[in-house]
Amino acid sequence: MCIRVCLLALLLALVGCAGTPVRGTGDLGVVIERDIGRVQVVDTSTRKSLATISGLGDLSHASVVFSRDGRNAYVFGRDGGLTKVDLLKRAIDTRILQAGNSIGGAISQDGRYVAAQNYTPGGVKVFDAGTLKLVLDIPASYGDGQLSKVVGLVDAPGNKFVFSLFDAGEIWVADVSDPLAPVIQKFSAGKQPYDGLITPDGRYYIAGLFGEDGLALLDLWHPEQGVRRILGGYGRGEEKLPVYKMPHLRGWAVAGTRAYLPAIGRHEVLVVDTQNWQEVNRIPVAGQPVFAIARPDGRQVWVNFALPDNGQVQVVDTESQSIVRTLQPGRAVLHMEFTPRGEAAWVSSRDDNRVTVYDTQTLEAVAELPASAPSGIFFTYRASRIGF
Repeated sequence: MCIRVCLLALLLALVGCAGTPVRGTGDLGVVIERDIGRVQVVDTSTRKSLATISGLGDLSHASVVFSRDGRNAYVFGRDGGLTKVDLLKRAIDTRILQAGNSIGGAISQDGRYVAAQNYTPGGVKVFDAGTLKLVLDIPASYGDGQLSKVVGLVDAPGNKFVFSLFDAGEIWVADVSDPLAPVIQKFSAGKQPYDGLITPDGRYYIAGLFGEDGLALLDLWHPEQGVRRILGGYGRGEEKLPVYKMPHLRGWAVAGTRAYLPAIGRHEVLVVDTQNWQEVNRIPVAGQPVFAIARPDGRQVWVNFALPDNGQVQVVDTESQSIVRTLQPGRAVLHMEFTPRGEAAWVSSRDDNRVTVYDTQTLEAVAELPASAPSGIFFTYRASRIGF
């Protein structure tokens, strides 16, 4: 009798496993389909789409962070929506509307808190990562009770969030280790910080300045030293140049001991020595750069562009500091993402409704995935990296 019961239990277990295969999340990711409020769950090993999930609202400027176990994606929508997506169940877990206009977010070092940066109302809201219940509201107040748009929000060691106030010209560091008693430090940054990056080691926060030449650097190991100006006079003020799309700064632009930063309005990528934060080179490129993203091993940097040059991607060899290939993935390239170890790069082409996968050694296309006006591409390995 006991043998029959054991065999029956084993059979039921095997049937259950056959119906629900067990898998990890390390090779999963999401592709934003911005025009229809939907995301695709994708597998970077098989280069296939596994599922589509609808009902995520306005994704016209969407970004994503991941829980530390890589199971959940937190999608920040332009309409203030914050959606927790379960990548294994391939379904929405929780969705809230937390603001009127939001452009991104971050997750804390210990994975307990998710923070959203907001334009309207200006400020940062911090939520419990499990339930999405609000645990802290940080209004970006300045001047005579005004609220600033918040940009450049990143996570930092010590369960801190660092962000910039576009209208106030400030950088704030918020320690949320105890959200009931947050500690906030405020620093003068410069005119109109438009985005920010934190270096992969979590030490330096850099805010790009739209209103003046140069960038603002804050050493998070020594915040008492205040903000230091770097790359002053790199060319923003030489002439009034039209800016067709604001470039993005993130830690993904750091390769080895150099950072590759898109120059505002100029057809150049600035190369900066991260040991002394001095400019060491400028690389002429095909247009106004939007993203400069380093391959995980630091050997290549891939660059895409604003209109009218946004149908191409240029690949920089970091050893020779030169362009080695110009790719034509499709119309309106909005984003690029490397697989965890960098053997492939996924590139979204919004106006051609596809994602193209490139082999980063041969620089040849090896796969295409249909997608409706794709924009951001985000893979779960970001969960283990600072500032992603």
